[in-house]
Amino acid sequence: MATQISNVSSKYKDIISKCTRIHAGSPAVYQLRPKEEKFGTLTRKTVGEKNLNKTNKTILLVGETGTGKSTLINALVNYTMGVKFEDDIWFKIIEDETRSQTESHTSDVIIYKIFGFEGKTLPFSLTIIDTPGYGSTEGTERVVIIKQRLFDLFGSEDGVHEIDAVGLVLKASVNRLSDRLMYIFDSVTSLFGKDLEENIVTLITHSDGRRPKNALTALEAANIKCAKDEKNQPVHFLFDNCQHEDRVEDEIEELEHSYKITLKGFRQLTDFIGRTATRELCTTVEVMNTRVELTACINNLQERIQLIDLKQTEIQQTEEALKKLEQQSDERTTVEVDEVYKDKEFINGGMWWTVFYQGAVCSDDCEENCHYPCTMAWSPGHCKIMKKKHCTVCTNKCHVSKHVKENQRYVNKTRKVKKTVEELKQKYEAKQQESNDLLLSLKREAEKLNKEKNDLLDEAYQHVVKLEQNALNVNSVSTHVHLDVLIEKMKERGDTEKTKKLEEMKSQEDEGAKTVLSYCLRVTAAGTAALQTVKHAGWPRF
Repeated sequence: MATQISNVSSKYKDIISKCTRIHAGSPAVYQLRPKEEKFGTLTRKTVGEKNLNKTNKTILLVGETGTGKSTLINALVNYTMGVKFEDDIWFKIIEDETRSQTESHTSDVIIYKIFGFEGKTLPFSLTIIDTPGYGSTEGTERVVIIKQRLFDLFGSEDGVHEIDAVGLVLKASVNRLSDRLMYIFDSVTSLFGKDLEENIVTLITHSDGRRPKNALTALEAANIKCAKDEKNQPVHFLFDNCQHEDRVEDEIEELEHSYKITLKGFRQLTDFIGRTATRELCTTVEVMNTRVELTACINNLQERIQLIDLKQTEIQQTEEALKKLEQQSDERTTVEVDEVYKDKEFINGGMWWTVFYQGAVCSDDCEENCHYPCTMAWSPGHCKIMKKKHCTVCTNKCHVSKHVKENQRYVNKTRKVKKTVEELKQKYEAKQQESNDLLLSLKREAEKLNKEKNDLLDEAYQHVVKLEQNALNVNSVSTHVHLDVLIEKMKERGDTEKTKKLEEMKSQEDEGAKTVLSYCLRVTAAGTAALQTVKHAGWPRF
């Protein structure tokens, strides 16, 4: 219900008529009621009506729980609306979060669009992309979801296709970036192309207005890629968001000082946004698509190479057994080998709080896992590895109709079997029609498998090279493990040139990247233990 309007400046009457008053003190606090829309997996909240003749600027915010990001967004909205300290009024666009962290862990990316105030303090309308805060209890799984949401936002026809600034929200008191915060920054910067580095800035909250030496030192030590000023320092803006707090008589002077710090910070920030080149997100979408393809390719590669290794072991066992029997003429004599076969096993897939479907996209023609885990696509056709209705990963690049997404995946297995020489001839000589020599057939089959392995390695290598050419942060955690796999396999085949290139990429990792990787390993281990606790408590299976 709209609140009664009395003793309020007439310039806010229209706004207040669409709000709910949540505090009657000084300042009077009103909850904005923006128009809410759902599109795909995303939520958009709009205040005012868009004017196609006006420029719009977009800022993406990311940070830890407790940094004051929500208050900063509310303050930015008030600044955009032209609200001043002396107006003794405060508008909130973000509602208070009353649930505990454990209850609110599915909080989503929300897009706030503020229209109709152009000319008050800004010459443009504003779009604010708010990512959920990350608390100490969150693990890496949640970050994967948020990255997928941003992927959907930037790639959707209804989404955001250009960006003007990425704001990393940091408290002034921080003297080192925590492992968790490093991981968050790493995850976000790994999404973008190199052209966005000059648009990444730091928004420092809880500031007293002085130069934040500790925070700047922490940023420098963490080697965060961002815009730099003329002194080669990270571009940063200071805020102390207290405008919404009760104005007790003996604190008004201090609150007004805090307001002036924030006012200056917003003027500098919006001036930066106004003069900095807008970045189209074509490169970013390409980087994100490449990461999905890279991960799927490497995982599929590892499984196919494992299968090849098992087949080569089976061939080696067969050769050794045949050599022992070559003096015998009885083809009914049997040999025992570890026969390779594929099976399907269940995985922890299904629904997670109605938004998270973890499963495997598989080709039943190739009997391969094309994308696992596939966390967001509801069907194979929606998976990012599909292009022009064909898979970019599986051996035969099968049509999407040959794929399924389910809570099962293919696994490589072996079983002890006894085979006669005649059966072995039927298995291997059939593939080498020009040969009646079983040992020669085995040799040629091993050579064929080795060539296939090399082709897979070269394909994965090209993915990594492409990523390095486009990505702002090629050395993200998601790339680290893949580099290790490729380096090991390139060394095995003796490819010194490609091994050197991959090792050079890995050597670029600084202490910050190593810290992030260490954090991921710790959280993954903790998350596994937590999942077991959840299962024992009788919660639904994911």
